[in-house]
Amino acid sequence: MTDQAPGARLWLTGLLVVLGAGWGVTQPLSKIAVSEGYGHFGLIFWQFAVGAVVLGAITLARGKRLPLGRKQIRLYVIMAIIGTLLPNSASYAAIVHLPSGITSILLSLVPMLAFPIALALGLDKFSLKRIAGLCCGLGGVALIVLPGTALPDAAMLIWVPVSLLAPLFYALEGNVVAKWGTYGVDAVQVLLGASLVGIVLALPFALLSGQWIDPRPPWGAPDAALVASATIHGLVYSSYVWLVGRSGPVFAAQVSYLVTGFGLFWAMLILGERYSGPVWAATALMMVGLFLVTPRANSSLASKADAPHSKAAAPPPPAAGP
Repeated sequence: MTDQAPGARLWLTGLLVVLGAGWGVTQPLSKIAVSEGYGHFGLIFWQFAVGAVVLGAITLARGKRLPLGRKQIRLYVIMAIIGTLLPNSASYAAIVHLPSGITSILLSLVPMLAFPIALALGLDKFSLKRIAGLCCGLGGVALIVLPGTALPDAAMLIWVPVSLLAPLFYALEGNVVAKWGTYGVDAVQVLLGASLVGIVLALPFALLSGQWIDPRPPWGAPDAALVASATIHGLVYSSYVWLVGRSGPVFAAQVSYLVTGFGLFWAMLILGERYSGPVWAATALMMVGLFLVTPRANSSLASKADAPHSKAAAPPPPAAGP
C-alpha cells in the first residue's frame, strides 16, 4: 500500500471496512438461521447452492470457466470438506447454544491456530512473537470458558470446543492451500468448485438426516438469513480476492480485526446481545494475538496469506463462514 496515492488508499481502506462489516454480519445471520430448528446439513446444502449461483454469475461476468481437471476436482473436494462441510457443521451446531458474539471471537483464532500447523508442515519458522500471539489467543479462550466469567450459562461450556473446530479446520485449509497450491485455479474459482462439489456431498446428508429444508414458501426469517449470509459471503469473498490483488495480502489481512469487531457490533445491534467485562477482555487478547501472528510485509507467509476466513487472515475459504 505504500505506493498507493492518498485517494486510492482511502478508497481501499473504505472497502476493507465494508468487507469486515459484511463478513461480521454472517455470524448473527447464522444465529437467526438456526433459531427455528433448521439442522446444519440442510443449511449447509443451501449455503452451497446459493453460493454456487452467486459465484457462478461472478465467474461468468469475469469471462472465466471452471477448470475441471483431475487435480482441480480433487482440490474442490478437499476444500468443500475442510472449508465448509466440517467447520460449518460445527459452527451451526454450536451457535444454537452460544451467543453469536462469542462465536465471532472464537473464529478470530484462525491465524493463531494456523501458525503451529504451518510449523508442522514446514511452511514457517519458529517465532517467539507468534508463539506469544498464540498464547494471547488461548488466554482469550480461557477467559471465555473459565467458570463464572464470560458465558451467561455454564451449560454452554460444552459447546465451546465444538465451536473451536471451525477455526481449526479453517486454519488447516489455509495451510493446505499454502503447501500444495491450487493448480492454477484462482480463489473465486476454487470457492465455486467447492460449492458445486459441496452440493453433491451435502444433499444425501440433508435428506438422510431429516434436515432437508423445503425451499417452497412460506419463507421466514431463517430462510432470509440463510440466503443473505450465503450471498454476502460470495460477494465479500470475491471482493476480498480483488483487494488482495490490488493492495497486497498484508494490507488485506487486516480485515481480521474488522470481522471480529463487526461480529460483536452486529450481534449487539441485531440480536440484542450484551457482554460482560471478561468477554471484552477476551476480545482484547484476541486482537493482540492477531497483531502478533499476522504476517508483515517482510514475512515468509505474507505472500501466502491470500484469504481471510470470516474467517480471519489466514484461510479461508471458501466457503468459509456460515
